[in-house]
Amino acid sequence: MSTNDAAPAGKTPAAAVPGDPARAATQPAKVRPEKARQPTSIVPSSTIAGRALVAVVAIMTFLAGITIGSAVAVRGTASQWRSDVTREVTIQIRAGDKATTDAQVQAAADIARKTPGIADAHILTGEETSRLLEPWLGSGLDLNDLPVPRVVVLRLDGAGTADLSRLRRTLTDKIPTASLDDHRGWSRRLVAVTDAVMLIGVVLLVLVGLATVLSVVFATRAAVATNRAVVEVLHFVGARDGFIAAQFQRHFLKIGTQGGLIGGLGAAAVFGALAALPKLGLGGDPELPTVVSWLNPGPWGFLGIALAVAVVALATALTSRVTVYRTLRTIQ
Repeated sequence: MSTNDAAPAGKTPAAAVPGDPARAATQPAKVRPEKARQPTSIVPSSTIAGRALVAVVAIMTFLAGITIGSAVAVRGTASQWRSDVTREVTIQIRAGDKATTDAQVQAAADIARKTPGIADAHILTGEETSRLLEPWLGSGLDLNDLPVPRVVVLRLDGAGTADLSRLRRTLTDKIPTASLDDHRGWSRRLVAVTDAVMLIGVVLLVLVGLATVLSVVFATRAAVATNRAVVEVLHFVGARDGFIAAQFQRHFLKIGTQGGLIGGLGAAAVFGALAALPKLGLGGDPELPTVVSWLNPGPWGFLGIALAVAVVALATALTSRVTVYRTLRTIQ
């Protein structure tokens, strides 16, 4: 057989070599799928400055969440204490001869029970008085050796019909050693302390907000300066300022959302852990309130933390947009 004979059908001739035009014409072309083009952004999605700003926003949001939760918890606890205090009135009788003092205490309780608006009159026993004084005097003390006054606790009916001024005069006339305390002074001091805490919380929130805005302003200016060439080209070819500003706004909205969620979840986790400690038996004695036992913001506190996250994210985006607009005005 001659070497020039045709090769069998379906076989490649032995003389064919890669790159031969005749072979290339007979072989089907390999189609390579084109990669989907991803839309490019003016601002890089991940930079060292961007990650640093996420950390700053997270810290600021965490501080704002702690401040909001603490203020709400303090206000709620103070309101509960004030409500409890305003529903009770105490009669104190100075210590003296035991028989005489016991008779005066019983007489004071009888007078109080006959007064309209008084729901109940309870005479504190020696054990109850000891528990009240234990935080200051310690335990195991014999109150018989101390001139501790006797106390009668009056529970108001809540209708506001009790004439305490008349009751005070009646007690003073019949029992000279008795005095009536309606806790108004203590309630006013509690309100003053609560208002001071709320004012401090507002000031802290304002400072945190200013720090966050300034951080975003500097970060936006740095981003514009880094990408100034691209921004100038877009600006000169006719791109509207709104289009350019929207690019930065989306970028910083993402940063604000990430940082806000990290900081907000951190603050919520702190308060959640504090609220769970009493259920685990780690909150201390329920009769002796501590920070762990009363620092519970409740649903309104957690809602405030969530609102802080949203505000921080929106403030970050709007601040960057305004900063970009002002920067574009300087480009001639």
